[in-house]
Amino acid sequence: MRADLLFDDIAGLDEALAAVDGFDAVLVGGLLRPRPAQAGGLSGLADAVAGTPLASRVAEAAEKASAGGGDEGHFVALAAARTALLGSVHDALVARVDEVTGRPVADPWAAGPDSGEERAGNLLVAARGWLCDLARTGWQGIDHELVGGAAPVVSAMLPDPALRRLATLLDGFAAELAACCPGASLERVPVRRWADLWARALLLTLPGAASGPAVGEVSGRLLPLGVDVQEHATAVQAQVHAVFEPADGGVSRLVRASVSAPKPDTVVGAGLWQVLRPHMSLLAAVGEGRAVDLDAMPLTAEGDLLWDDSRARAGEPADVFATARVALPVAAACAVSPLDRHPVRIAVPVLVEGYGVERDGVEDARDVAGGVVLDVAGCRLRVDTDRVPAAGPLTPQAVASSGACLGLLRWDAGEFLLQPLAVERTVRKKPVAVHAGAWAGGTSDKAGARAEKAATDAVVVLRERAGKLLRK
Repeated sequence: MRADLLFDDIAGLDEALAAVDGFDAVLVGGLLRPRPAQAGGLSGLADAVAGTPLASRVAEAAEKASAGGGDEGHFVALAAARTALLGSVHDALVARVDEVTGRPVADPWAAGPDSGEERAGNLLVAARGWLCDLARTGWQGIDHELVGGAAPVVSAMLPDPALRRLATLLDGFAAELAACCPGASLERVPVRRWADLWARALLLTLPGAASGPAVGEVSGRLLPLGVDVQEHATAVQAQVHAVFEPADGGVSRLVRASVSAPKPDTVVGAGLWQVLRPHMSLLAAVGEGRAVDLDAMPLTAEGDLLWDDSRARAGEPADVFATARVALPVAAACAVSPLDRHPVRIAVPVLVEGYGVERDGVEDARDVAGGVVLDVAGCRLRVDTDRVPAAGPLTPQAVASSGACLGLLRWDAGEFLLQPLAVERTVRKKPVAVHAGAWAGGTSDKAGARAEKAATDAVVVLRERAGKLLRK
């Protein structure tokens, strides 16, 4: 791993992000009556895509929007330009990561069949109208009446599986906006996040944009690397990153398998496995340190396994760090769909070894204060300890005392970060591995067992109450 390449400048990266930031600032005040500064942000976006197929349409859209006369087509063009710029940033960063790791390059994107959302064109038009009203008003002008306009559109979309992706996005976006109304009283606006949600939702209202990736069936051996736990107050998702070795001897692939479930906000920590575990046998294999044999398991072009327990069986023991040292370096990444090409989506499994450890802002690396920084061949790679889940035994202290770290290489706030999935420590002259997902299939660890029992009691009570409510 050429860690030094992670810190070299990438040509054009800062300029592309500056153009995105300029346009995002325009959305804060809205496009109904643009100010001179907003016109500069719009022209900057148009200049950034000059010389591309989008150039003429975006230039026209920027001119019309600057004069306060932008329509839906103009807003779609601006959202497309913004998405294309962030896609170029994503591609540049991924190319740099490929150079750092030396792995095979991903295959070109292959789209699946049309999802058929054209049948509900009126709903897409309604959603597009609401999003354009948001752009005209701006984040500082939102109120409950405007935000509430999404509710009937979402309600009409949810029963249709082809529209559920957009409906879920609109529902969550509207909930965030509603929690911040009125916009005029906001002390801090999440500018990049809301612009991301707005642009993505607007492009998903275009016919054909929500078509999923091509799906095929694969058979072979799955070697888990680790689990990324993503928690929300009312939902949780466990995403297993793994190397897939085809039975026919083809090229190994980096793949993911995800399971999610709704949860009450009282279930946290190790209790999250209580709501996730019944839905995926893979979590048990991860906790036990085993490979999984797959038979005709659906796999998308993006590398997501559509998990079906009936097509999987537990295999032989598989050490995660052995997989990372032998199988990971030759595994190719899968393609990324056009709308998912965004820097925030970068999560590349890497193994880092032979590093020194220091604490950001403290003298003793064993101190729990401050952030963990790995000194890799003289380069400082910061560890994203905020992403270490409380649902496992992996802690920042374990990372700080480790000699090898398997994690996800991410990019945030202008730098590459490492999210640890597992570390290897030396205890009594023997290597001992600590995994973030070690408790996924159950645990005999005392701390984990106590947390499991407390969560089990809470889940049982909640299920009993839910059952009584349903019987009424």
